[in-house]
Amino acid sequence: MNRKGNKKIAFIYLAPAMLVILVFLYLPIILNFMNSLYKWGAMSTEVTFVGGKYYKQLLEDETIRIAIKNNLIFAVMSVVCQIGLSLVIAAVLESKFLRRWQSIFRTIYFVPSLLMVTVTGITFKMLYSPSIGLINPILEKIGIDTSGIDILGNAGSAIFGVAAASQWQYIGYTVVLFIVAMQSISEDIYEAAEIDGANAVQRFFRITVPMMKDTIMINMIIVVTGAVRVYDEVYVMTNGGPGRATQTLATYLYQVGFKNDQMGYASAIAFFVFIVTFILGLFQMKGYDLGDD
Repeated sequence: MNRKGNKKIAFIYLAPAMLVILVFLYLPIILNFMNSLYKWGAMSTEVTFVGGKYYKQLLEDETIRIAIKNNLIFAVMSVVCQIGLSLVIAAVLESKFLRRWQSIFRTIYFVPSLLMVTVTGITFKMLYSPSIGLINPILEKIGIDTSGIDILGNAGSAIFGVAAASQWQYIGYTVVLFIVAMQSISEDIYEAAEIDGANAVQRFFRITVPMMKDTIMINMIIVVTGAVRVYDEVYVMTNGGPGRATQTLATYLYQVGFKNDQMGYASAIAFFVFIVTFILGLFQMKGYDLGDD
């Protein structure tokens, strides 16, 4: 069969997947952008063209700035915990000393990721409670005055409390992924490095991390884009409060669209979230390509 015939067969096989991607991914993005150019609501039949008004409003909106800051905090904590700390935990569990107990620890770390976000949120909300929670009594036992500590009730600490709960839930998932990736690295490489005098830390940074670059990059993209789109944890634990202290882009989008019935402005926020995640993904992939060079 000639080359032209091969291309036709390849197109036939790819066409269904391309159609699904077009209809369920690119078309909604285009429609969402078009919706952001109009003033409209779910409870109103009036539709008014406003052009780029909502994008100008978005740039001047103080709540958007707060939401971006909170999403950034989520992203930084997620990268530190779900990438950095997960790598260290995975490396420790893959050590010869703990390898035979690995299945037990792997299960312990992974179980939280199987829980519903609602369950995790309610559990941590109770733990953080100044009246019935366990955190404040523990702090009191070690001599810390907890009279002014209310993790979710304080505007300065609430977002960190929510983000910490999220890290507890998902860190085990990335630990398991990293363990699987580490197990694909040949033991001969580690043995050769050990013979050459490399200690455990040197083997980790010079063998493990470089040879897991693909897995790290994929997890990095998942973690960062997930931090930009975070919604469930905030909604369950604080609903964006106290005040606007824990608003994220997703929770603010929900509030604007479904509570205030400003669907045009909500569409603009949604398109902004898409642009941010798209750019972050491009930067991470570009950084990965430069690393290969």
